[in-house]
Amino acid sequence: MSTSNSNSARMRTIFRSKTSKTLDRMEDPRETLDDSYDQQVKLLQQVRLAVADVATAKKRIELQGEEMGARYQRLGAQAAEALAQGREDLARAALERRAMLEGQVAQLQQQFTALDRQTAQLQDRERRLTDQVAAFRIEKETIKATYTASEAQVRANEAVSGISNTITDVGSSLDRARDRVAQMQARAAATDELLASGVLTDLTAAPDADIERQLAAVSAQAEIERQLQAMKGSSGQARGATERPGPDGWLSIGRAG
Repeated sequence: MSTSNSNSARMRTIFRSKTSKTLDRMEDPRETLDDSYDQQVKLLQQVRLAVADVATAKKRIELQGEEMGARYQRLGAQAAEALAQGREDLARAALERRAMLEGQVAQLQQQFTALDRQTAQLQDRERRLTDQVAAFRIEKETIKATYTASEAQVRANEAVSGISNTITDVGSSLDRARDRVAQMQARAAATDELLASGVLTDLTAAPDADIERQLAAVSAQAEIERQLQAMKGSSGQARGATERPGPDGWLSIGRAG
């Protein structure tokens, strides 16, 4: 029962680890920052469009107010001219229309004042939001650069770790190769000695090669004895046999004089 629980806990740990790694790969903070920046830029564009719309409405009211102001002045002039001509009725009608126009102008002035205040507020928000977006962009790029550098360092460290493991494996392979070479060299030297001593038979040698080697050894020994006797018989001859004048004297070593 405890073994089963231990296996289950191990599986849960492995699953959480794999899930965490998958989420890390899926959720790149650089992409998240870019998305947030794009959203803020879109909001800033909306605020700028609102400022433009309010400014347009304000300008329209301003033009309408100028037109109504011109009419107000014209009605006043018409009332004065009608009164001068003795047409009090026309003067009264012009003044009545001007009075009605005053009410309309008053309402227009209220709208213009409200739009002017709204425009100032939106412009202030647009400036603050522009500063915030600019500051966020700088911080975003800084964080992205830091993350990219850290990611590169992690890859480099992992690569170095992999190289270290590879070097360890290569070192082990070299040690095994050196051991095999040393063993093979020792075996070659041992077989050479066994062949020389006659314990092993050289299958590639000519027939009766062992007899020839023994005869060669006896002949060499006899030659040494002959030279020794000659040296004992005549010291001058011994000097003549051992001394070869000239720089090419070595060429005659081993040859019969």
